Amino acid sequence: MGLKDQLSRALAFYDEVLRLPHRAEIKRELRDENDIFYLLSFSEMLGLPNPVSYYTLELYPEMIEEFHDWHLRMGMEKSPLDGIRCC
Repeated sequence: MGLKDQLSRALAFYDEVLRLPHRAEIKRELRDENDIFYLLSFSEMLGLPNPVSYYTLELYPEMIEEFHDWHLRMGMEKSPLDGIRCC
């Protein structure tokens, strides 16, 4: 094991030690950003005007898979959208 490998492992360990306390916070922030993105993407179906709905149409097939988890996290027991049956 050379000096370069030892230094690389030490830096990786140091990086992991610094990240560990913030991992839950980072995960929560990413989830919140994802929730806002879902709200903006499906806002037109919820009755809110969405100026970029044309551009988000091609994302819907990918987003449908996670839609059920999203609306449960937002406190809605059933899907608020008539066109999406996930429950």
